[in-house]
Amino acid sequence: MAGRIYTRRINRSVPPGDFEDDAMDAIISRQDAETGGFSNTKFDAGWQISFEADLKAPRVVEARVASYPPRSLIVDEGDETTNVYEVVEGGVLLFKLLPDGRRQIIEVLGVGDVFGLAPNGVSDVGAETLTKARVAIYEKRRVDADTALRDRIFSRLRAQMCALHDHALLLGRKSAQERVATFIMRLVPGRGGHACSGPLGGCDETHVDLAMTRQEIADYLGLTIETVSRAFSALRRAGTIAYERQDRVAIPSVCQLCRLTGSH
Repeated sequence: MAGRIYTRRINRSVPPGDFEDDAMDAIISRQDAETGGFSNTKFDAGWQISFEADLKAPRVVEARVASYPPRSLIVDEGDETTNVYEVVEGGVLLFKLLPDGRRQIIEVLGVGDVFGLAPNGVSDVGAETLTKARVAIYEKRRVDADTALRDRIFSRLRAQMCALHDHALLLGRKSAQERVATFIMRLVPGRGGHACSGPLGGCDETHVDLAMTRQEIADYLGLTIETVSRAFSALRRAGTIAYERQDRVAIPSVCQLCRLTGSH
């Protein structure tokens, strides 16, 4: 049985309404925004889409910006909400819980990704910050009234839907090692997929920071924590990765790792 048992939490670290000033321009102009270990270029094994142009585009409607510490609940599954949320800094996990407490992390969101748009005003997933994060919160009625913003959000949701298609393939057909290799490759900006930039200057070495715990990785990949640990160990023994520290992995050859994703 994959995954640990979770109890549903209802207390939030940051109460709704604890918002910053609506100084969105200062946040959006940041080119070095912390993404919580995930590039704001959406890509997986088969495709690549960048949101950088959208991130720099001015917003037409007002938005509140909420700051959250790591591992804070933004919205819980089943909560009533009429808001649309956009990650402007950090990382956010979307998850669902089974009645017995088992958790599946549905998606890991980075800067530029959106969530919300709950059917019938009830959230179908929970959203929890992975790192320190800032989230822009739009009232749905304002989104409905602004064509440019609505089109931009639709474009992002379309890209995120493609990412979910890739993740469904991972969960349904990939081996444990392929899942872990795919997960690590997602953390390498600009590499993997049809739009892969290839090695820069002949150097194919890089490193990635792991903001997620082994348990969170297991919940995302549909594996047990023991299986995730074994897959990481196998990659390390093969020389495909090396540990620089507990939360940082060195990749001597990105192409070698990419070939293990099962998508070549």
